[in-house]
Amino acid sequence: MLDYSIVVPVYNSSESLNELLLRIDTTMKGLEKSYEVIFVDDDSVDESWNKLEDLQKANPENVTAVRLARNFGQHNATICGIAHASGKYIITIDDDLQNPPEEIAKLIKTMENTETDLVYGIYGKKQHSLVRNLGSAAIKVSSQHIYRNKGYGSSFRLMKTSLGKSLLNHQLNFIYIDELFQWYTNHIDFVFVEHHKRPYQQSTYTSHSLFSLFSNLVIYYTAIPLRIMVYTGFISAFLSFIIGVMFIYRKIVHDVPIGFTALIVAVSFSTSVILLSLGIIGEYLSRIYSVQNRKPPYSIKSLIVHEVH
Repeated sequence: MLDYSIVVPVYNSSESLNELLLRIDTTMKGLEKSYEVIFVDDDSVDESWNKLEDLQKANPENVTAVRLARNFGQHNATICGIAHASGKYIITIDDDLQNPPEEIAKLIKTMENTETDLVYGIYGKKQHSLVRNLGSAAIKVSSQHIYRNKGYGSSFRLMKTSLGKSLLNHQLNFIYIDELFQWYTNHIDFVFVEHHKRPYQQSTYTSHSLFSLFSNLVIYYTAIPLRIMVYTGFISAFLSFIIGVMFIYRKIVHDVPIGFTALIVAVSFSTSVILLSLGIIGEYLSRIYSVQNRKPPYSIKSLIVHEVH
């Protein structure tokens, strides 16, 4: 059995793939560890798949190349790579060289010196764009408060294969890996690693994609919107009761006409709360429908597996 399986989700990274594989190979040979690299192309629109075919042909003993049938997202592509991993441990790393492959040694050392199931490489200073940094920070802070976890994490991870394979039990079309890890184990450690600027292409993450990730995370993995509906209902009922008492008092004591204004305000407020609640319920129903359809997290178009000796 190989020591390590290194999973690399790929999207429009044809320029960095050669250097990435070379540096991984140098690092793992220096550590005297056997390894495989599993590249998962998330339906790139550049020459990434052609580059991966060339790399696999040049390195048939170490490289597996998987091409997804459409763009499923980074976490789903990572799940696909984990499904094909055969090493004792699994490492995940991005394709853009912002995580230097040489930092893998720090993850391995931390894993060897602890009883942990999962090691995250975390950054003292991120070299992302301002939008990406703000979006990532918002998601992590929300995770910290919503799930009562440490709120840390990154896509640069080292895990025991048993932990990684446990994720395959979740047949959801939206998967947030780090939240599932928090459910399966509390034995998580962290080590500071370097984080470099992207040497080639620009990040494909946008404010819209980060917001979409955040909204899916909240709706799929929490009941917060439903709780907001409950609290809003209580507050609106209380306010309506107070306003009603106030108008009745004014009518009885001061003989002030109630008029249509109070009625219009009450109806408008109640209607807006009802529409908001129905919208939130609709979002949950759409997610439930997706889950009941049991759509797989990914679909493979092409697969080139490394040679086994």
